[in-house]
Amino acid sequence: MDLIYWKDTERTGMVFTGLVVGLLSLFQLSIITVVSTISLGVMCFTVSVSIYYKILQVLNMGDGVHPFKAYLDLEMSFSGELADQYTQKAIVTVVSAANSLKNLFLVGNLFDSLKLLALMYLVTFLGDLCNGLTVLIIAVITLFSLPLFYRQHQAKVDSFFAGIQAKVDNVKDILHRIAQGGGPAPDPTPGGAKPKTQ
Repeated sequence: MDLIYWKDTERTGMVFTGLVVGLLSLFQLSIITVVSTISLGVMCFTVSVSIYYKILQVLNMGDGVHPFKAYLDLEMSFSGELADQYTQKAIVTVVSAANSLKNLFLVGNLFDSLKLLALMYLVTFLGDLCNGLTVLIIAVITLFSLPLFYRQHQAKVDSFFAGIQAKVDNVKDILHRIAQGGGPAPDPTPGGAKPKTQ
């Protein structure tokens, strides 16, 4: 979340630039070439820095501390309890997604299945316009742009989407009444009791 909200501008800039440049490289090169080239660049940098510090130590101009000691000492492990917790969450998510897809594709709810049908139809047009890599690059740029934009203009954005939501709810209510035979609008008062007129 700190990366997305640009709390550390330098760190976020490095991650964002690396992701975009890496994805753009895939337009011209294979993923194997991109990964191997990036790995080669990182290795050249780390080996050069390590040799430089070794030379300083030999010339008695350095303290002999490994340049990447702070990163080497980082603990990267999961406790058994934490691993079980993440595993259970992953299983619940997969099962829930499978149930949702089953209901959508096997028409468990006609309205939801029709919405998916319309969405997939629109996605076919998107597939004609661009490939998955382009969509992924747009998604990365959006991920690093929209949260910050929303945070800076939250009131205006909330007001705009509240208006849209009201219109969508109105259309859904009309379609629901049509599906039920075109009856009158439901009584908004609790229990259907009509308010007394003065």
